[in-house]
Amino acid sequence: MHPASPDRMSMETAPSPRAAPMWLRVMSTMSVAMLMASCNEGVLDPHGPVGKAERIILYDATAIMLAVVIPVIVLTLVFAWWFRAKNSRARYRPDWEYSGRIEMIIWSIPALVILFLGGIAWTGSHDLDPPKPIQASTAALDIEVVSLDWRWLFIYPHEGIASLNRVVVPAGVPLRFRLTSTTVMNSFFVPQLGSQIYTMPNMVTRLNLEADQPGTFEGLSAQFSGDGFSDMRFDLVSMAPEAFQDWVSTTKAQGGVLDTSTIAELVKPAKAEGVQTYAQVSAGLFDSISSGHMAAVSPQRGQ
Repeated sequence: MHPASPDRMSMETAPSPRAAPMWLRVMSTMSVAMLMASCNEGVLDPHGPVGKAERIILYDATAIMLAVVIPVIVLTLVFAWWFRAKNSRARYRPDWEYSGRIEMIIWSIPALVILFLGGIAWTGSHDLDPPKPIQASTAALDIEVVSLDWRWLFIYPHEGIASLNRVVVPAGVPLRFRLTSTTVMNSFFVPQLGSQIYTMPNMVTRLNLEADQPGTFEGLSAQFSGDGFSDMRFDLVSMAPEAFQDWVSTTKAQGGVLDTSTIAELVKPAKAEGVQTYAQVSAGLFDSISSGHMAAVSPQRGQ
């Protein structure tokens, strides 16, 4: 046998020249896919006045921060290029330690950034205050929300109906939510409509939203609350006002009663299941839950 030549050995052991480009293609594809996915749904694809206003705040804050980040990145590359070893025109000053003008620029830029970001947060917090009603020509629809372990219960007080794990609303009509919880803190969040808000036992929080067009928008709990938290999701279905009235009539015709005995079963810890509707709701049921009067029928967690 003849020993392998050095050239042949180097060719056999050398890494494939296609390995690096393949990794680069994979990383680029993943980055583009993640960017496209984030733009097609969620907070970057709002469908209501609150969500659209929050997207503007997000874009403004990003632009303000990029106004600092991009120049810093560019100047870092420029300094590295200018003060390279082969540049004889670069002046080396080992004893330099202070410049009042540079210190003023260095500290004024982050101060302005904080000022602008603080102004945006201050203005947005007041303009988009969750209890603040949405100005519209139509009357708002009242919906009472109860977070269970681990499901969502929606009560329509004026219509006298309720639904589980699904909330149906008319498009273009302001939604006035009152929210509470039966046991622990949860977080009510429909990303495409905006404004996450917490639900807490023995308390009532308020939230105003609006879906400006028909569609189905995913809602979720953004607060960890136990084993069934990851499946604690619901659909917010927005439809034309006429279709919403038809849904109310259909729900009333299907039957089912939501009373204290039904609540006693619903408050038992159970993972999310199918949609269910109730044609009748006991008067003052939400107030009894939010005030803690239903605690006697609420089992302890873990039972």
